[in-house]
Amino acid sequence: MAKTRKSWREKLEKELPDHGKVVDVPPKMQKRFGTGKMIIPKPLDVDALIRKVEKGKLVTVPQIREKLAKDAHVDSACPLTTGIFIRIAAEAAVEDSRGGKEDITPFWRVIKADGSLNEKFPGGTEAQAARLREEGHGIQPGAGKKPPRVKEFERSLQKL
Repeated sequence: MAKTRKSWREKLEKELPDHGKVVDVPPKMQKRFGTGKMIIPKPLDVDALIRKVEKGKLVTVPQIREKLAKDAHVDSACPLTTGIFIRIAAEAAVEDSRGGKEDITPFWRVIKADGSLNEKFPGGTEAQAARLREEGHGIQPGAGKKPPRVKEFERSLQKL
């Protein structure tokens, strides 16, 4: 019997027992993130933050993680699950768009800490760059293995 694959929307809406859980920062992460408490976010909480980003504005992955941590009253948000859930939100948005929905999560407004675009988003950096240009952002081409970046991205950052 063939197993049917879950849609991105189903992945986004599925909650597992660890989602929303507060844990101690794992020893392997302490050098980078310090000690203390860490939230394992819920996928829909990550999606909700991305939905708050206004047209013409941007948000970085660290900003999303900081807001998740602040809302949970902890020291940090898990970088691994947060990144995975950003990707799931992006894929679900494209899936929703293909299904005829117009009000989709504006994932293309999420950039890396240095202003670079996300190669793992649907359509890669080319599609993200095209959407950002439509919203008035300038894009610097990538150099070597470095992905393209948003020019002067700091001016467009939105506070979450």
